[in-house]
Formats: sequence, C-alpha cells, structure tokens
Amino acid sequence: MAYKITDECINCGACAAECPVSCISEGDGKYVIDADTCIACGACANVCPVGAPVAD
Repeated sequence: MAYKITDECINCGACAAECPVSCISEGDGKYVIDADTCIACGACANVCPVGAPVAD
C-alpha cells in the first residue's frame, strides 16, 4: 500500500531526501508521492517532523 502526503505537510523536503526510490517530489505547496513507484517502506514517515506521510 503506497503512502500519500496529507495537507499537514510543511514543504520541508525531509521525506524526499530519505526516499530510496525517489518517488517524492515537490508539488504545489506540499510534497507528493508517486503511488506507482512507492514501495511503502515508511522511510518518509519516519523522518517527517509533522507526520504528513501516511499509508493510503
């Protein structure tokens, strides 16, 4: 199950730097996860200071 980033995102980029498959990119006001590429490893959720990445 892929992760998604909620509106809690503060656009800090910590999640993108941790993603082992580079499926996180900067979107319009928040980062976004490409669900087709996401391997659901949870690395993004582990480093997010506001808990924005959640399992979809």
